[in-house]
Amino acid sequence: MTESVFRRLGLGTVQFGQAYGVSNPAGQVAPPEVAAILRRAAATGLSVLDTAANYGEAERVLGAVPQLTQPFRLVTKTIALKNGLDAVLARARQSVATLGRKPVDLLLVHFAPDLRDEGGREFWNALLALRDEGLFKGIGISAYVADEPAQLARDFRPDAMQVPFSLLDQRLLQSGQLDAIKALGVEIHARSLFLQGLLFLESDRLPAKLQHAAPHLDAMRGRFAEAGTTPLAAALGFVLSRPEIDVGIVGVTTAVELEQILAAARAPAPPVDWNACALDDPVVLTPSLW
Repeated sequence: MTESVFRRLGLGTVQFGQAYGVSNPAGQVAPPEVAAILRRAAATGLSVLDTAANYGEAERVLGAVPQLTQPFRLVTKTIALKNGLDAVLARARQSVATLGRKPVDLLLVHFAPDLRDEGGREFWNALLALRDEGLFKGIGISAYVADEPAQLARDFRPDAMQVPFSLLDQRLLQSGQLDAIKALGVEIHARSLFLQGLLFLESDRLPAKLQHAAPHLDAMRGRFAEAGTTPLAAALGFVLSRPEIDVGIVGVTTAVELEQILAAARAPAPPVDWNACALDDPVVLTPSLW
């Protein structure tokens, strides 16, 4: 049972390529720590490494240690279509070369609105051609809630979709979009499980734009304490309790943080009222607005 839980977890690698995250004061993860994280993740059975062309040096960092990335499925993402279709396709090919694997398991459209713009269908067909050429096993879409991911899934029938989903952000569950995506046979990857660590920040450390969320976050922590659990265990327990989610992507900056996540994932789901944890606040739920 534990092994199957770990197979439903993947590692986000943006921290491997650049400083990232409101709760990450340490900056970019150093290569020796990256290696330690990858070794532990592989030994435990985590299934996915999630990266992107826009994650700074992340693809290069991963490509430098192919022996450590071999146990994982590799997911990367396109650059924006505003760069021109030829540049997007060339950069996707570069991702394959940099990661040192052919085929790479998944290529996701990083900016879902590109598919709605003029040329979106041509863009999608060009990515499918890369799949047919054998550079990628699957083509998918990374979307925000505002992108209406269920409609994107109906229109483009991707192999996989990556969407934000967390204890705080249950909008896709509440609207029925998760069910709709899964009904199409699309693999679903959940990101932002911890909202860049927002779930773990004490109220006095919240960014100014998020101070108004302090009462809700404090109330959540109170519920967790009453249930004898932690924010980390609750966050993981919620996502892993949802059958619609195939893979939950977590980000860490140290092997110690990974161990904490593994320990929390092993624990049974706590008796928490998940619905009461949901927040309907587009500012809090959209890190780009912080």
